[in-house]
Amino acid sequence: MHASILHILNTTKTRVQALGPQISSESQKMGFEKRDFISAVAAAKADGRVPVIAEVKPASPGRTFRDISPATAAELAWEMEEAGAVAVSVLTEPGVFRGSLENLDSVRNKVCLPVLRKDFIIDRLQLEEAQSDLVLLIAGILGGQLGDFVELALKKGVEPLVEVHNRKELDLSLETDTRVIGINNRDLETLEINLGTTEELAPIIRECDLDHGTRHLIISESGMNSVQDVRRVIQAGADAVLIGSALMENASVFDKTKEFVQGAGWRQ
Repeated sequence: MHASILHILNTTKTRVQALGPQISSESQKMGFEKRDFISAVAAAKADGRVPVIAEVKPASPGRTFRDISPATAAELAWEMEEAGAVAVSVLTEPGVFRGSLENLDSVRNKVCLPVLRKDFIIDRLQLEEAQSDLVLLIAGILGGQLGDFVELALKKGVEPLVEVHNRKELDLSLETDTRVIGINNRDLETLEINLGTTEELAPIIRECDLDHGTRHLIISESGMNSVQDVRRVIQAGADAVLIGSALMENASVFDKTKEFVQGAGWRQ
């Protein structure tokens, strides 16, 4: 695993140790009504739009895009929603990615779309911290605990998005009850990006679904900078794409989101 990922995991452990008494699961449940991501993707596809999960992303390893306060996060998410995004992903890891739970809360209060919490979840307490419609669970980090975390998320009414980087992690995820699998085109070891990862793994999921009568939603994540990139992963079998950096680098998040949503010729 890459040094920057190991660093994030270590700081996450420290964060988790500080949790505990302040978290009340009862208070988290009050007034929470889950927004259905799977229906949102189906509706976008039926409408001829590309289902884009647009990401509020202040930074990534080695790069800072912009400082994002809760008010700014809400404004960006509103632009993403107006441009036709199917969901909003919010980074909550505070160190390397400079995200926050406050940004997550602010976004979910502003938009009507499903909201994904993007973080390094390693402890059950983190599932009590904040309200989100989806939560990222990384197979390569959770390993043998993945199934338990998927069950826990489902029990709490949160849709797990299980992220995989290779065949081994994919096999692990297919043994769980997750309905959403994210294929991350960025290698956890080298941090290099290769869209071929989606082309390799998406057909395996489709084949598994045919064999077992199951239905997984496939999300392609990382490395899509153009409409051509989006077309490529959709042709490989992705149902939706998660895009962060390409939006954050653009002067207009609205325009760039709209370009991805409308530009890939879904019905062609």
